[in-house]
Amino acid sequence: MELYVATVGQLQENCYFLVGDNNRDTIIFDPGAEPDTLKNVIEENELNPIAIVLTHAHYDHIGALNEIRDAYEIPVYQNPIEKGWLVDPAQNGSGNHPGMENIASTQPADVYLEEMGPYSIGEFHFDMQHIPGHSPGSTVFIFKDSRFAIVGDVIFKGSVGRSDFPYGDHESLIAGIHKHIAPLPGDTVLFPGHGDATTVKDELNTNPFLTH
Repeated sequence: MELYVATVGQLQENCYFLVGDNNRDTIIFDPGAEPDTLKNVIEENELNPIAIVLTHAHYDHIGALNEIRDAYEIPVYQNPIEKGWLVDPAQNGSGNHPGMENIASTQPADVYLEEMGPYSIGEFHFDMQHIPGHSPGSTVFIFKDSRFAIVGDVIFKGSVGRSDFPYGDHESLIAGIHKHIAPLPGDTVLFPGHGDATTVKDELNTNPFLTH
């Protein structure tokens, strides 16, 4: 597998392109903004998008969703806890920013990830875990055999996701990280929704939210 990243939008959100071994099939995680930039990544690398997967539905992670879904006619996968957020700027947060009220009012998802645990999309096999706290439906996607995880805004290099948003819960966030991320092998690479990648070992040793 290969992994490309495009950092887009005012909040510098990381959109990930996970590329498989067959026909350049690609899952797109969190197409947050700048659809033309994302299309350029796809075209320049001859990717074949087969799905969009959302770690959560805050506006900075879904701002280009409609354009990418329509351009490649691919389904969107989402945790159903945030089912209504794609169509509601008040819930996804875009309604709280002047001038962005409708930036992320999109069509509903096509597939709801009802059960956590092992899951497959095409040739891609991964483990899903629900870690609320930053948002109620935040989900991480763990590729155990390849030693990496797409973690959205759950954890960052040296920090964790904000929990001062509506529906946020810091205690649940930290508990979920300790339950689902901390036990992973230390060299597991964590790819967050913003900022640089890190590893489980580095965060357990240095992240101030996890070391006390």
